[in-house]
Formats: sequence, structure tokens, C-alpha cells
Amino acid sequence: MNILILGSGGREHALAWATLQNPKCDKLIVAPGNAGIAMIADCAALDIMKSAAVIAFCEENSIDFIIIGPEAPLAVGVADDLRAAGFNVFGPSAAAAQLEASKAFTKDICDASNAPTAAYGHFTNHADARAYLTTHDAPIVIKADGLAAGKGVIIAMTNDEAAAAVDEMFDGAFGDAGAEVVIEEFMEGEEASFFVLCDGENVLPIGTAQDHKRVGDGDTGPNTGGMGAYSPAPVLTDAIAEKALNEIIRPTMAEMAKRGMPYQGVLYAGLMIKDGEPRLVEYNARFGDPECQVLMMRLGAQAFDLMHAAAEGRLSEMRVNWADDHAVTVVMAANGYPGAYEKGSVIKGLDALPEDSKNMTFHAGTASDKGAITATGGRVLNITARGETLAEAQKRAYAMVDQIDWPEGFCRRDIGWRALD
Repeated sequence: MNILILGSGGREHALAWATLQNPKCDKLIVAPGNAGIAMIADCAALDIMKSAAVIAFCEENSIDFIIIGPEAPLAVGVADDLRAAGFNVFGPSAAAAQLEASKAFTKDICDASNAPTAAYGHFTNHADARAYLTTHDAPIVIKADGLAAGKGVIIAMTNDEAAAAVDEMFDGAFGDAGAEVVIEEFMEGEEASFFVLCDGENVLPIGTAQDHKRVGDGDTGPNTGGMGAYSPAPVLTDAIAEKALNEIIRPTMAEMAKRGMPYQGVLYAGLMIKDGEPRLVEYNARFGDPECQVLMMRLGAQAFDLMHAAAEGRLSEMRVNWADDHAVTVVMAANGYPGAYEKGSVIKGLDALPEDSKNMTFHAGTASDKGAITATGGRVLNITARGETLAEAQKRAYAMVDQIDWPEGFCRRDIGWRALD
């Protein structure tokens, strides 16, 4: 099969790596890709937000299957247009992708399906949101309703912080994403990620993970897109996962089908777990980043078969064959991230790192400049390793980190600490 993956980050590098392990893959193209992806697959300069350009590319290159990595093209309907043009696609419709693209939509779905989640208010104007805060004390969570590249959530620990967050959103800090705002109850507990595949009717769990959002060791400092992750997540026991399936995910899928927008693709449920009870924090309509990296390392070649089955409505035939192991990914970021950071610094030492079924460096924000690998983003590399235990996987990942010569970069040194403690 000729396969196209849309995207350019660490998630897409991991998807490409796993897809290439599968014998069904004859040719792989990633658009637009990055310097690391270019080492293992063809990359194509393509505007993945423009359906017409993607369709033309697929026709010219005889593409048999398309995997859509990021959320933005899903939200604007690229998957819909590709299907309408006769292509086989992994990724939900724009209507179904509202589960990520609109916090208010997801809350409405939860209300309709009785899925446990945080109490909330949905606001389309500044005055009503501020009035709501006068009757709800901090800590409280302020969310931009739309897509904000993982940055549209503020956990306000004081009433003043909450008011400032509402002001910031309605004043345009997050663009159109903050034109509407959801204010939520602060949920206590431990957060974990549960990933399932859906084919419009069937649901198949494919793994659990936990990521580290705070920039500093010990989960301190500002939120980021994710500074590392590990899989599986011990807090998401089999019993809790089954409860989440029966009380949250399956009711959500049934409600979506009832509304004429059946969900097909990967569904990432962020869960808050306390006293054995899961509650939904949010849904994402794509693989998490960096959670995808640890999931792909553990799934390997079967990941492609599972995605293909989801796209073709064959999930009822599929089973996940898990190795009894663990994976850790450590994000190396540019100094200053998640604030201002410089681009263009040279990263050395990557050539000496092992690359096999247990050790991989996935590129997130890199380019190649006259043979040198340079940093082009905030989160730049995902150093990923497997081991029989979490401690072994962590040790391998940091051993690779320590071989990299990049003074302009940094990482957390405690990825996996919650589970190891």
C-alpha cells in the first residue's frame, strides 16, 4: 500500500516509524514531515489544511490510505473531503472532531449521555463569565472553547487569577478559540490518558499513558504541550478502564451516532481519577503528543493494522497484542519554552544514538541545514525507550539524553516519577 501521513511533529514521526514496520507498507510519504522523518520516509511540501491540495497529491501519488495526525485539518473537514473523493482515511469527520474542537460541544455530549465530568458553565460574553466567577470560588479551570494548540486551559488558583484568565480570553489572547469560554469545576485526583480506536460502531482500547504537562521537575512551573510521557499508566487499572469505557466512552459514542456523526478514528480521553472513579477532563480527536510516541513504541507494526481496520469498520475482528513492557519518552525543548525561545541552534550527537525496537529518537521541531540538525520549535526531540520495567525504560531514555550535545536545550529529569514513587 502507498500510505500518506499528514503532519510534521513527534507524533507523526512515531506514526511513520510504526507504519514502516508493517509489511503492508510499500511506500510511505509524510507531509510536510521534519528532518527526522525525512531520514526514514519521503517528505512532501504540502498545505495539509487545504483539502483540494491534499486530494490532488493523493491522486498524483496513487495513495491508498491516509492517516491524519494533528487536530487542525480534522476540524476543517479534510477527512470528510478525502472520503468524498473516494480515499480511505483514518481520522474523524469535522462534525465528530468537535469533541476536541469545542469544549462546550463535549460538555453537551456528556450531559446528554450522563458521562461523569466536571460541573461547568458555558459563556459567549465577558459579563456573564465574570458574573459566574462571583458565585464559584477558586481553584477553578478556565478554558477557551476552541482549538488553541494545547495552550487554551488556565488553572486559576485564586479568584483574581480566574478573573484575569477570563479577561485574557475574551480580550483575544487565544484568537477565535477564546471567543467562547467554558469555566469548570477544579477536579482533584490523578490524571491519565486512555486511548481507544473507534470505527463508528465498535470501540477497541489500545493503551493507557500519563504525560507531564508542567515544564519543571516535580510538576512545577507553567503548563506546556507535554514534557514527557510513559505507558502504561498504573493508575488506570483494568477495572477503572472498564468503568471509563462503560460510563464515559461508549455512551459518548452512542450519543454521537444518535446525532448522525458517528466517530471513526482514535479517541483520546483525558481522565481524572479519584477513589477509583474516572471523570472526563477532555476528549482529543487524535493521538496525544508525546503519548503517541510511547504507544507506538509498544504497539509496533500492529498499529497500522489497527488503524486500517478502524477506517474500514472492521474493529470487531481486531485484538491488541501487548508486550508486557513499559515505554518512556523524554521531551527535549528549546531553552525558554514554553515562553519565548530561539530557533536555529544546532543539535549534535544524534548520529551516535541507538535506533531499534527499544530505543528511538523522534523529531518534533527540527530541520536539516547543510547536513546539521537544527531546532525549529519549542518541543524539539522525543527521546523514547522501552524496558521490562518503567525504571529500566526511564534509565535507557536518560542515557540517550545524556549523549546529546545541545546546550540550547533542556529536559525534565523525572519523567515517570509518579508511577515510580
